[in-house]
Amino acid sequence: MLRAENISFQIGKRLLLQDISVAFQAGKINLILGANGAGKSTLIKILSGMIHPKSGQVFYGNQNIKQIKTHQLAQSRAVLSQNIEVSFPLTVWEVVLMGRYPFFRGAPSAQDKAVCQETISFFDLQDFRHRNYATLSGGEKQRVHFARVAAQIWLPKKQEPHYLLLDEPLTFLDVYYQFDFMNKLCELVKKHGWTTVGVVHDLNLAGKYGDHITLMYDGRILAQGEKISVLTKENIHQAYGLLAETVIENNAVRLHF
Repeated sequence: MLRAENISFQIGKRLLLQDISVAFQAGKINLILGANGAGKSTLIKILSGMIHPKSGQVFYGNQNIKQIKTHQLAQSRAVLSQNIEVSFPLTVWEVVLMGRYPFFRGAPSAQDKAVCQETISFFDLQDFRHRNYATLSGGEKQRVHFARVAAQIWLPKKQEPHYLLLDEPLTFLDVYYQFDFMNKLCELVKKHGWTTVGVVHDLNLAGKYGDHITLMYDGRILAQGEKISVLTKENIHQAYGLLAETVIENNAVRLHF
């Protein structure tokens, strides 16, 4: 489990997060929704340890993130941020191998190479293996980073839980690859039991794939829980200012605007 307790975050006089308390279960697709400026990405950065809250605590299992060494955290927690650019001329293989950096010094082991090959195959990137990363489209680059972050937590480490944090992972993908990624993510979470938290904008994708939804508004949590109870027309209107009708079918929520 990954949880935040009473998190607040402020830049200057602007309070971006206000008293956020939320828990994310292992083996579930936990999604964070909200309009632009609601505080979604800020919360992901605090959960990952990239920035520190003004007040409140983050716990990985029962351990406060402040007590976890950076190197140890990197061996069990992978983060996909919105910035997917790479400053150096690297091949796709070399970018994916970056996910294994916390596990070796100097040169990767045979196991590290095997993991990278597995994740490259899983995300259908075999034909890109030797391509210059800089020559890829935005969607292709995003898929490479999926393989990178998956490689980071692909293998169990002393049976410790693993965590995957995704900040708007669908941004550069066309419709086919959005569904493809979400299906692959469900497969990985079910297989490995990862605690997975992702920020998305597409409400219907969230209504299809999300197990636990956190809906944010103006730096606060407006609603959290199962998608059927969170993705209501009242909550959508308050969070986005949109009028919507909801249809519940086969454990999925579809919104019509």
